[in-house]
Amino acid sequence: MKAIALGMLLAMVAGFVLAHAMGNAGIWAWVSAFCEAATVGALADWFAVVALFRHPLGLPFPHTAIIPRGKARIGDSLAVFVRDHFLEPQALLAKLEVFDPAARLGQWLARPEQAARLAQAARGWMVQALDMLDERAVREGIQRFVVGRLRAWDAAATAGEVLDLLTADGRHQELLDEALRRLARWLDDDAVKRRASALLVKHARREWPRLVGTVDWVKPVEGIADSLAERIAHALLAELNEILSQPEHPLRRDYERWLQDYMARLRSDPALATQVDRIKQQLIDHPSVQAYVQGLWDQIHAALRRDLERGDSAIARHLEQTLAGLGQALGRDPELRTAINQHVLAGAEKLAGRLRGGVTEHIAQTVKGWDERHLVRQLELSVGRDLQYIRFNGTLVGGLIGVLLHAAITLLPW
Repeated sequence: MKAIALGMLLAMVAGFVLAHAMGNAGIWAWVSAFCEAATVGALADWFAVVALFRHPLGLPFPHTAIIPRGKARIGDSLAVFVRDHFLEPQALLAKLEVFDPAARLGQWLARPEQAARLAQAARGWMVQALDMLDERAVREGIQRFVVGRLRAWDAAATAGEVLDLLTADGRHQELLDEALRRLARWLDDDAVKRRASALLVKHARREWPRLVGTVDWVKPVEGIADSLAERIAHALLAELNEILSQPEHPLRRDYERWLQDYMARLRSDPALATQVDRIKQQLIDHPSVQAYVQGLWDQIHAALRRDLERGDSAIARHLEQTLAGLGQALGRDPELRTAINQHVLAGAEKLAGRLRGGVTEHIAQTVKGWDERHLVRQLELSVGRDLQYIRFNGTLVGGLIGVLLHAAITLLPW
């Protein structure tokens, strides 16, 4: 474009020289007038265009190299323009309100392919996030968090609360009933009775060897032990059945009293709380517990990676369903759209308020920090092509003005 403009200038100079060489009469007078004025117009607009970016011919004419000299002013003006027209809170909120971001988001998410694409993209981001994590730091952080929370945990108070839940609506009595039934079934087992008989014989032979030897002459001690074990089992079963059938049995009352007393002690007895806490600390410090806590992240990491690397990832599928559901909910629930829009507008207002000063300063400082030659070169490449049309127009318009002036001098009666 610069070459074309320069070619037009040289053509006008050549025409002017040729017209004078041909005597500058007749039609050549008109050619001379056109080329002379066109040359002046071309040179003037060349000077104007070049003056924007540098000193014409390298000479420091006043008010030239406007852009390099006004770089700081341009930076400030551009920053103020962005601040007032793009980050002005009320203007931004008005545009966002008309945009209706919640409705547009709902329409976008309601399309299955969009929700699937977003879910798959999120799956890729999560895999990359797992790769970027410092596993050692995460593992140590989890250990500190879990162990710290366990050490701060009031185990005695929690045990009291758990027992409160267990005793609500007589659940502790149901637990006692089940324990008694299991004990009854155990006592009624023949193998248990045989073991009890063997224990009785063993104990009798050890404690009363002579008496047992004498009794053996009359009746074998084993038979007596079998009969005694059977009687003991029947007696215990009868007692258990009595307990099970009587809601106010003394054993039940003792059990109730003991449990209530223990629950009260868990809440108020410092010695018992200290004892429970000591047991808890010993469990926390056990090597197996420490190893398990340290290995939590490895298990979580492996499970997440296995799922995310699968094409049918459960996490991605759940996210896709959630996004699709959100899109449908936004489409049918105007109150939800209104609530989201309000949150977006409130967030945008706060963000614009925080960014205005920082962005304005950043733009201004960035422009001021640009290298002048680089700035001029980039602006020339961006707008210089269009600026050459000024030179084209200056050449043609100048020539036409020259013809009009020549016509006025020649044709009008003076």
